[in-house]
Amino acid sequence: MLLIPVDDFDFGNRKVLSMHFQRLYFKNAEGKNLAARLDLPGDEKPACYAIFAHCFTCTKNVNAAVNISRALTREGIAVLRFDFTGIGESEGDFSETNFSTNVSDLVAAAEFLSRDFEPPKLLVGHSLGGAAVLRAAAGIPSTAAVAVIAAPGDLSGPPGVLADTREEILARGQATINLAGKSITLKRQFVEDLERERMDETLRKLEKPLLIMHSPLDNIVSIDNAARIFMAARHSKSFVSLDKADHLLSNRADSLYAGSVLAAWARKYVGISEEPEEQRDLTDNRVIVHSGKTGFQTQIVANGHRLIADEPVAVGGANTGPTPYDYLAASLGACTSMTLRLYADRRRWPLEFVTVRLKHEQVHKEDCENCEGEGRTMDRIDREIQLTGPLDDSQKRKLLEIADKCPVHKTLRAGVTVRSFLKDVSPG
Repeated sequence: MLLIPVDDFDFGNRKVLSMHFQRLYFKNAEGKNLAARLDLPGDEKPACYAIFAHCFTCTKNVNAAVNISRALTREGIAVLRFDFTGIGESEGDFSETNFSTNVSDLVAAAEFLSRDFEPPKLLVGHSLGGAAVLRAAAGIPSTAAVAVIAAPGDLSGPPGVLADTREEILARGQATINLAGKSITLKRQFVEDLERERMDETLRKLEKPLLIMHSPLDNIVSIDNAARIFMAARHSKSFVSLDKADHLLSNRADSLYAGSVLAAWARKYVGISEEPEEQRDLTDNRVIVHSGKTGFQTQIVANGHRLIADEPVAVGGANTGPTPYDYLAASLGACTSMTLRLYADRRRWPLEFVTVRLKHEQVHKEDCENCEGEGRTMDRIDREIQLTGPLDDSQKRKLLEIADKCPVHKTLRAGVTVRSFLKDVSPG
């Protein structure tokens, strides 16, 4: 298996990095190779695994799938997304597939994860992929929760362009339709297989926590479908309205919102909890940082917390997180605040709040007092400290003095020795 640092994709004029992933293949029930991608958290230590089922005739790389996977990996959930049989990079003839083969592909994906990684706990499906994960859950015993986005609640009347060509398909045995600029052939067995599916019965037997997300403006699969799914499903069930989104969540903001909500919801059901401090491995306290082949977006894992760093759009970044110097200033500000809090508490001084405002910049040495070292410019951080509470002047002066004694301040003044090593990344 090949571990690839990051991938990238376009959002208009901005390139945004994805996440660590592995390119994989697994076999479906017919022995065909299905192309897959396993998105991994920044520290490559998943808390659990999920499967994402893409929308009808889409691929694993549709923007909605990418953004939702990013949100889940930031919560520590690894996501397997794959191309259904005959789609994208997967083998097979799409015209010979149907809803039942999609369900079978999902079960094969779960068996692959169970065999080579861990059994999946979360199933996520978009559009017809949503209906497929609802049906597949019964054949994937490890499923702890299911989430569907813009999913049909009744397959007996195919939505959108399928409804427009249903009669032709049934009369002639097949028809060619144009969907999102692609010509695809659908045969009679595809429609007949859909119409045999009884979603109400599937939902009654689901017995898994279910999240339903749908847009009231969806003109492909109407919001009525979400209502039907919600009414048929048993508790626990939740509904989230994706206001103003279209069916494909083609607006980046919509798919990012859906992903963040899904990630927060999933934590409760897939067994992700805050690790007790005494159970953490404190012998390896390294901060792990990943960046990619293009752009500046960088994933950070620090003490179990997942962060993002980036650069502003003006300098070629995507502005998806603070800059490295923002983090540097923030570390000084946080250390200052904590140090003052500790000092005041020990002396029982009435310090109620500490606010620290910091600004990093490079200045010419002739504009700076007490500048040392070589070079014509130097880094300077201006730190404004606001102390709230009935402190007298002497207490305030002492706290200002103590601010310079915070550990990070001392480190910055003393300088840091950085030792760099190359890690062997030869394929094994």
